[in-house]
Amino acid sequence: MTQERHIIVTETDLERLQRVLDVHGNGRNAELAEMLEQELARAEIMSAQEVPADVVTMNSTVVFEDEETGSRREVTLCYPQDARSDEGRISVLAPIGSALIGLSVGQSIEWPFPGGRTRTLRIVAVPYQPEAAGHFHL
Repeated sequence: MTQERHIIVTETDLERLQRVLDVHGNGRNAELAEMLEQELARAEIMSAQEVPADVVTMNSTVVFEDEETGSRREVTLCYPQDARSDEGRISVLAPIGSALIGLSVGQSIEWPFPGGRTRTLRIVAVPYQPEAAGHFHL
């Protein structure tokens, strides 16, 4: 599933994501919630003030590339209730969302997608990160 890559999650994001897992851990999103939980279990936890500006945190805008196709996409990583795929707002419980959380610019991750496919995604840029912008309460 995942490669052992160093990922970083803020204390605030971890606390909020634990609540998401509590709500979505059983039911139709159980498998996606489990994947997210596995990612969080291996994360380095940091304060919002200490997190590097090139790390994908919750509510960050991120540009990533599918290494197989070379296609790039810009999305904003959000909580399930705020997801609007037509607006580029991707839930952290979506396969892409749980793959991106905690990665830094330049890092790649192999991640399983529906239909049995595995894709390798690489972080190209983090044009907006709430913590870097001083927006600690998003």
